[in-house]
Amino acid sequence: MTPSTNRLGLVTGATGYIGGQVAAELLQRGWRVRVLSRSADKVRRLPWWSQESCEVVEGDASDAADVAEAMTGVDVAWYLLHSMGDSSDFADEELRMARTFGAAAKDAGVERIVYLGGLHPEGEELSEHLASRVAVGEALMASGVPTAALQAGLVIGDGSSSFQMLRHLSERLPGAVAPRWVRNTIQPVAVADAVHYLVAAADLPEHVSRTFDIGAPEAIEYAGMMSEYAKAVGLRRRLVLTAPVTTPGLAAYWVGLVTPVTTALAKPLIGSLQHDTVVHERDLDDLVGAPDGGHTTFRDAVRAAVREADTRRSGRTLARTSAAVAATALVGSLVTDPDSLWYRTLRKPAFQPPAWVFPVAWTALYADIALTSSLVLADLGEQGRTREQKAYAAALVGNLVLNAGWSVLFFDRKKLRPACLEAIALAVSSADLVRRAGAHTPERGVALAPYAAWTGFAAVLTGAIARLNPRR
Repeated sequence: MTPSTNRLGLVTGATGYIGGQVAAELLQRGWRVRVLSRSADKVRRLPWWSQESCEVVEGDASDAADVAEAMTGVDVAWYLLHSMGDSSDFADEELRMARTFGAAAKDAGVERIVYLGGLHPEGEELSEHLASRVAVGEALMASGVPTAALQAGLVIGDGSSSFQMLRHLSERLPGAVAPRWVRNTIQPVAVADAVHYLVAAADLPEHVSRTFDIGAPEAIEYAGMMSEYAKAVGLRRRLVLTAPVTTPGLAAYWVGLVTPVTTALAKPLIGSLQHDTVVHERDLDDLVGAPDGGHTTFRDAVRAAVREADTRRSGRTLARTSAAVAATALVGSLVTDPDSLWYRTLRKPAFQPPAWVFPVAWTALYADIALTSSLVLADLGEQGRTREQKAYAAALVGNLVLNAGWSVLFFDRKKLRPACLEAIALAVSSADLVRRAGAHTPERGVALAPYAAWTGFAAVLTGAIARLNPRR
């Protein structure tokens, strides 16, 4: 396609992943780009920003006056906004914004609106977020402005939240017992293909106003995508079993724990996976042409998306963290002897748990420390938050030293009062570790909280034993 000249495109959502890609491609093709954003400074810091070819209108897409100002002189307007909020009226808010956008485009004489919604089945009750996407597309098409409402499934690209969820589940889980929706058939789309269609749709014939499906050549079960992702990046095959019942809320919480995608964001993403989402037509190819080289396959799209990513970071981090925790557990097990005459003759408080509780509890807690801490450290490293990563690693090492030190003082050296002080320090350190994990994601703070609770209990128990045995 030949580059456009002197045409003005309005791009909403330009600070997002897809919007930014569209803006960059429009500039590459010779368009002038205007952006509607609440923060002009943020837009001007984006890598594709050009002082010569870009302008920004600082305003809110829900404000009719701001939208009208942004529409002035625009040839084609891209509506790439999507609320991922959990407010009870988000669907009404999205619909009002779409109607405001469409009315402003009509009044300004805009030639075309281009919109990106979601693939969905016909005749099924859709999730709230997916139903809202459909309603937004219908509102834009009803505006009187010719509208191309593109419908896509999971977008495969390094900045796509849906892809980040898939990527990290695939990398971090050698296997999983997953909800039934992982057997639903999904037709993803490479981000490069999606951007091609979004930009090319600007040149559709004037009379064309309708939805268009876009997607990769193949449709795959979500569980299959996890296995295919592993193959594409050279990891072992992932085994995924399905559970009879798992609620979307619980699945979202699990995603928030295991991946960098927050629980709040995971909920609408999972909602869109409750259905088979496949391409039913490829009419857009006949009108604007397929991407150069044809539709990108899933495997090629994955490889392009992770070209700059470290797909083995999580595995390495888990191995290192597990080794440190295992060393701590080994020291503790070597010096701990609950059957010794010295320990059996100690007076103990009434709330002392049975002997079998301790190895069971500590085994579970050591696994918790290793898994949760490795997730925190891996994500901080990937996000480039090196200072926080080093601070968490130092806090973890200090905690493990205190953990092993308590066993040495109590069982090996038989020093009850120093062991009591060490237990208090360990409880404080464990609470700090939980705070740090929770500051990264609340789910990981909750996951690590039992460790802080147990070490707090251990400090109380050690203190009680020291008081009951003042001469020991």
